[in-house]
Formats: sequence, C-alpha cells, structure tokens
Amino acid sequence: MTSSAPAVRSPQLAVRARAVAGRAAAILVLAVGAVWLAVNLFHAPTQFFQSAVYGLRNGVLYALIALGYTLVYGIIELINFAHGDLFMLGTLFSAFTLTGLGLTVSSPKGWLGFVLVLVLAMIFCASINVTIEFLAYRRLRRAPKLAPLITAVGMSFILQFVGLRWNGSTPRLWPSVLPAGHFQIGGVNIDYNILVVITVTAGLLALMTWIVTSTRTGKAMRATAQDQDAARLMGINVNRIISFTFAMGGALAGAAGILYQQTVGTTRYNAGFQLGLIAFTAAVLGGIGNLAGAVLGGVLIGVIQGLNDGLPYAFGQEWSQSVVFAILIMLMVFKPTGLLGQNIGEKV
Repeated sequence: MTSSAPAVRSPQLAVRARAVAGRAAAILVLAVGAVWLAVNLFHAPTQFFQSAVYGLRNGVLYALIALGYTLVYGIIELINFAHGDLFMLGTLFSAFTLTGLGLTVSSPKGWLGFVLVLVLAMIFCASINVTIEFLAYRRLRRAPKLAPLITAVGMSFILQFVGLRWNGSTPRLWPSVLPAGHFQIGGVNIDYNILVVITVTAGLLALMTWIVTSTRTGKAMRATAQDQDAARLMGINVNRIISFTFAMGGALAGAAGILYQQTVGTTRYNAGFQLGLIAFTAAVLGGIGNLAGAVLGGVLIGVIQGLNDGLPYAFGQEWSQSVVFAILIMLMVFKPTGLLGQNIGEKV
C-alpha cells in the first residue's frame, strides 16, 4: 500500500513542475518585452509614440475585420476564410464608387459622399456575405467540419478572382476625401484621418455590441450560438439569425474596406489575403468567438507591428509578420484559448 503513494505523487509533481516552468517562461517573455519597450521609449520617445499611433490605426482596422471572423465562428464554429477577400471587395467598391460619383477631393461634399459610400459599402459586403452563407455554407452545417472549411477556402479564391478582374493585377492609387493634414501633441503627428478611422470604428463597435447584448435579435444570436436545436424549439428562426450574423460580419468588412482604402490610398486584388490572415490571427489572439477579444487582439497586433516597424531597436518591417506570428505561437503555448477566451466543453 505504501509503495503506491510515490507513484501517485509523481504525476502530480510533474504537472506542478510544468505549470511553474510555464509561468516562469511567460514571465521571462513579458520581462524581455518590457525591457525592449523601455529601452526604445527612453532612446526615442517621440518615435515611440509616433509608431504607436500608426500602429493603433492599423489595429483598429484589424479589429473590424477580426470581428467578422469571430462573429461567424461564435455562432456556427466556422472559420470563414473568404472574409478577408470580402474586405478586399469592399475596398474596390468604395474606390470605384467614390471616383464614379466624382468625389476625389477633401471637401464638405466629399465628406458627405464618404458617409454615403460607407453605408453602401456595408450593404454591398453584407449582401455578398449573406449570399455566400445561403449558397455555400447552409447545406454544410451538419457536415464534417472539413467540408465547410474547404468550401470557405474555395469561396476565398472565387472572391479573389473577382477582385483580380475588377482591380487588375497591379495596385491602383486613389484619391482620398478624408480631411488632409495633421496636428501635433508633444511632437507626435496625429493625422486627421486616424481620428476618422477611430471614430467610425468606435461607433460601429458600440452599435454592434448593443445589438448583440441588448436586443431580442442579439439574445437569439446568443441562444443559437449556445444550442441551435434548443433555439429552434424556443421558436427562433435559426436560418434567419445566422444570415443576420453573416450580414453583420459583412457590414463590418465593408466599413473596414472603405476606411482602409481612404487612409492607405491603394487597392490590391490580394489585399484580403494578408490583412485577412492578420485579422484572423487577431481573433485567435484575443480568443476566437469573443467580441472584446477580437478588438483587443486587433489593437495589440497593430500596435506591435507599428512599434516593430518604426522603432530604432527592433527587427524591422521585413520581419513584421514573423514577429506577429511568433507572439501568437508563444501565446498559444501558454494560453491556448487566447487572451480573453474561456475553456468550454465540446458541443455534442
């Protein structure tokens, strides 16, 4: 009887040792990151904050795209890889519509046109996303998970081909109707278009959060995400709720498309692949299926990229993607559910 006690304690001690080693490694990584930030802040404070501002702008755009991923995954557990290319179509629609309306300069007329095209881009992308859900994903809800995943990849290639035919194979430059110029705070230049991006994004996120948390439709969305069969028994039209979720995600992609096109000034047929991958990474980093996590992950990745690209002591822009994914891998090792994710049981 006494000989079994060490055998029982040994696995417990091994688990505790691994937990302690994991915490120690996480603390070491955080300490190294803090030292890196402190050195750069002390050496070049103006450059530090300038890089953070530009990173924040990109992070807000990543957050908008990431919300589309996390909304769809949260309700039907599908990684919609076509979402990034939907964002790309939003950039093309915005550029061609604004130019077609003759809105090519920053003026009160151009600003009103921006608001109009923002709404149209959201409707355009929402319609495409709902159509994709109806034609490609609806019949595959109870299929093995590999089937809808491959279908999403196929839809991504289809949308990318549409973008290639629409935009051409080379990047195109477009004028912006957003207010030009900047102002300074402590020597840091803050462009007016960054304020527009943050304001529009904050408004859309507040509206979406209100819909999800404070409306009957939002309650139905949460019930459908929890258990579709039980939601049907309670009288919820599951198909309509899922379509509405796809419409919300598509609308956010359209908003991100026009904001990106107006701030960056270019369109590319393959822009959705890179930015969509980064946004998906942001959703995973924050906790896939968690709305606040998608926003947090997008902002963090944007700021990290901005600091890495702009600080004097950093890896530089050519290593930007490697830095982002290295951070994601380390986080997944220590916290597989993401920053704000939670461990939940498998749905059966």
